[in-house]
Amino acid sequence: MTFVGKILVIVIMAFSLMFLGISTVVFTTATNWKEATTKAKAQVAELQKKNSDATTAVKTLEGDFAKAQTEHKEAVKRLDNTIAQLTADIETIRGEATAARGEVATAQTNAKSALEEAEHSRNEAQRLREQKLEVEKQANDFKLKQAELNDQIRILTRERDVAKNNADVLRETSAKFSSLLRQHGLSDDITQVKGLESPPAVHGEVARVDQSNRVELTIGSDDGLVVGHELFLWRLKPKSEYLGKVRIVSVDPDRAVGVVVAPGTVQGKKIKEGDIVSSTFRSGPRS
Repeated sequence: MTFVGKILVIVIMAFSLMFLGISTVVFTTATNWKEATTKAKAQVAELQKKNSDATTAVKTLEGDFAKAQTEHKEAVKRLDNTIAQLTADIETIRGEATAARGEVATAQTNAKSALEEAEHSRNEAQRLREQKLEVEKQANDFKLKQAELNDQIRILTRERDVAKNNADVLRETSAKFSSLLRQHGLSDDITQVKGLESPPAVHGEVARVDQSNRVELTIGSDDGLVVGHELFLWRLKPKSEYLGKVRIVSVDPDRAVGVVVAPGTVQGKKIKEGDIVSSTFRSGPRS
């Protein structure tokens, strides 16, 4: 709906309300004239107020519409001025280009005339030949220098590409090692890397074991274990036998998790709950 349509709707609503009030007054006057008159006056006053409000709203909308029209006209005028200015600038540039072409043509004509005159003068011709030889020599020197620079650019480009490839390989290798360290619970921060001390004298049992021989131990960091420590794995019953080694990959104060060190357990035996882990090779089988 357009702006004028909205105004017409408001005006129609105002007149409808006014006619409704008048018809109501006429109808109620037949039954109770005095009371009806009072009510009618109140209704008329109310309708007049609504009509006044509607009229005010219409005037406000008309003012807004007029303001919008004015702003639109001003914007159009500004755009027209800009277009005119740009058109003038284009024409100026075209004129300058035409003048420049004329100057170039004039310069070419003058140069041609000078060469023709030089051909009639031996000394001038000799001077021009010497200048030409000098220019050619400079051009040849420039070409040689340019070729040297191009060779240097190619060499440096190859060195850069090799260095970039090496850097990419180093970044990928570093990322793989960092990921591997994090997977085993080790820090990949080089500032935190230090030599791993041997585990203290500890003795514990396997509390749980999963299908991949990943074991949970009954000893932890409170017993001096840290990630990376390796412990010997024993079974005491029905007879004492060495099973292999376990590397600690995660520690809690009273628990630790380890994995079997390659190549695995002796004869591929499965680890069981109750198997013994010890930091010394002979501490396992002691009863």
